[in-house]
Amino acid sequence: MDIKTLYDANINNITIAKNAYDKLFSAFGQHIESWQHDVVDRLGHSEWTGTAAGHANTRIQSLGTELQAAKQELGLVSKVLADAAEGIAAAQAHLISALDDAKNNKMTVAPDGRITWDKDPNSANYAGDKAEATAQEISKRITTALTEADHTDQTISARLGHLATNATNGTGLDAATAKADQAAADALSQVPAAGTDPASVKKWWNGLTDAQQQHMIQTEHDKIGNLDGIPAAARNDANRITLKNLIQDRQTQLDGLGPEPKKMLSVAETNGGPVENPDYTEWKRKRDALLKNLDGFKSIQDRLDGKVDGGVGGPHSDPPLLLLGIGDQGQGRAIISWGDPDKARNVSSLVPGLNSNLAGVGGGDAKTAKRIYDSAVQSAKDNNETPSVASVFWLGYDAPQLDGPAVLMKDRAEEGGAAYNQFLAGLRATHEGAPAHVTAQGHSYGSLVVGQATQQTGGLAADDIILVGSPGVGVDKASQLGVGADHVYVGAAKNDPIASAPAPEMLFPDSAAYETFAHPNASWHGTDPASQSFGAQRFSVADGTTFDSHDDYFGDHGKGGDSLPNVGKIVSGHGNTITREDPR
Repeated sequence: MDIKTLYDANINNITIAKNAYDKLFSAFGQHIESWQHDVVDRLGHSEWTGTAAGHANTRIQSLGTELQAAKQELGLVSKVLADAAEGIAAAQAHLISALDDAKNNKMTVAPDGRITWDKDPNSANYAGDKAEATAQEISKRITTALTEADHTDQTISARLGHLATNATNGTGLDAATAKADQAAADALSQVPAAGTDPASVKKWWNGLTDAQQQHMIQTEHDKIGNLDGIPAAARNDANRITLKNLIQDRQTQLDGLGPEPKKMLSVAETNGGPVENPDYTEWKRKRDALLKNLDGFKSIQDRLDGKVDGGVGGPHSDPPLLLLGIGDQGQGRAIISWGDPDKARNVSSLVPGLNSNLAGVGGGDAKTAKRIYDSAVQSAKDNNETPSVASVFWLGYDAPQLDGPAVLMKDRAEEGGAAYNQFLAGLRATHEGAPAHVTAQGHSYGSLVVGQATQQTGGLAADDIILVGSPGVGVDKASQLGVGADHVYVGAAKNDPIASAPAPEMLFPDSAAYETFAHPNASWHGTDPASQSFGAQRFSVADGTTFDSHDDYFGDHGKGGDSLPNVGKIVSGHGNTITREDPR
C-alpha cells in the first residue's frame, strides 16, 4: 500500500458494492420464499406418491437446504464488505490527518513518504527548530496508516477469497460449511474467553481489521488487556484505559462510604464498658481495602505518567514502559514491561514473591525490572551486540503477605504457575520474527511459582530459568524444570534467611516425618535449588546480611555483588559467561 493509493481510495465504491449485495441477499431471500410457497408447499399437498415422488421430495428438501446455505454465504459477503469500508476509511482518515499536519508544519511529503522542509531560519517557509522531531512523528503516523490499510486489505482479501472459493466449487451450498463460516464471522465480534489458547487468540486478533481492533480496545479493554495472545502494544493501550477506570471506580466507592461513624459506643449505649462501634469497624475495613487498591493503582499511573524518579517510565521514556496487565482480582494484578516483548530478541519475565503488592509495582518493582533491563543491555554491549531487550515484572497472582501463613503453602504458587505459564505462551504467540530468547525469573516465593509453571502441560515457554532467594521450587532436580539443568541458574546469598530455610521436617527432629522425608539438602518447598544434588548452575552473589540479602539480588541496596551483572548476562543470552559459585 502506498500513499497515493490509500489517499485516493474511494470508500463510497465499497459501500455501493456492499449495498448491492444487501439487495441481492434480500432478493435471494424472496426467491427462497417463492420456492417454498410455489414448489415445496404445492408438491406437499399434491398427494403425489410412489418411488419417483420419494426421490423428488428428497431432492427438493436437499435443494431447500442448499438455498438456505447460499443465502447465508451471501449475507457474509455483505458483512465482509462493510468491514472493508470501515477499515480502509479509518486508515485513510489517519493518513489524511498526518498529511494535513505536515502541510500545517510547512513540510512536504513525497510519494514514497520522505518528508522535507525548509531549514533556513531566515526563510518565510522555515519549519522551526523542532521540525526534525515533528517530521519523525508524522512519518511514523503515515507508516502506521499504510500498515493499517495493508492489514485490512489482506484480511478482507482472505475472507472474500474464502467465500468466493465456496461459491465456485459449490461448498457454499453445504449447510455445515455455511454454519462454520457464520460462526467464524460471529467470533470476530466476540472476545475469546480468558484461558483460551494464546495461539488461537492471536489468530482471532489477526482476523480483525485495524478499525475493529481499535474498537475492541475501546469497548472491551478490560478483556483485551489481560488476554494472553493479544499483542503487547494493544494490551498496553487497553490496560491504560482500564487503569484510569479502576482509579475512578475506587475513588467513587470511597466517596460513597459517607462520613466516618463514631469509633466507640458509650457505656450508656452498651449497658456496659465502651466498645468499638460495629458500624465504624465495617466502614474502616471497606475504606482501608479501597485505599490500598487506590494507592496501588495510582502508583502505577504515576509511573506511566512519568511523575516519579525524574520522569522514568513516562510517555516518552526509552525504553517505553508497557502495561501488559491490570486488574482488581484478589489482591490486584499488574504486569509491566520495559521494552516491547513482541519485538525484543531477549525477553525476561520476573515473578516476585513474599509481600509483593500493587503499590510496589509502580515503585521499587518497576525499578527492579529496569535494573534487569539495563544489566542485559550492558551485557549485550560487552559482547559487541546491538541490545534488544524487554524486561517484564509479572504480578499476575496473589503473592503471600506477611500477615498469614500463605508463604508456607503451595496453593498460591500452583494457581500463579498456571497463569504464568499461559502468559509466557502468549508472549511466544505474539512475538514478531524469530522466537525470542526468554528467561523466566523467580524471586523468593516467586521461584516456587516459576517451578509450578514448568509442570503445566506442555512445559514452560522459556529457554533459561533464574531462581534467586528460593525456598524451593516444588521439584527435586533442575532437570525436572524442562529447560535442561544447564539452563537453570540459581543465586543464593549466604545470609539469606529464605534461601537457607530448612524443610519443615528438619525443624522437628523427633517426628516420624524427619526419619522418612528429611535430608540435608531439603528446603521448605523441595530440594534446595542451590545444593549440588539439585544440579543447577549457581552464580556468584554477595553474602549480604540477614536484613538485606534476600532483597538485594537485583541491586536494590547496591550490595548484591555479582548478582545483577550475572542476571544480565543470562537474560542477554550469555549465561556461559557468569561468575560462578560452588553449590552447597
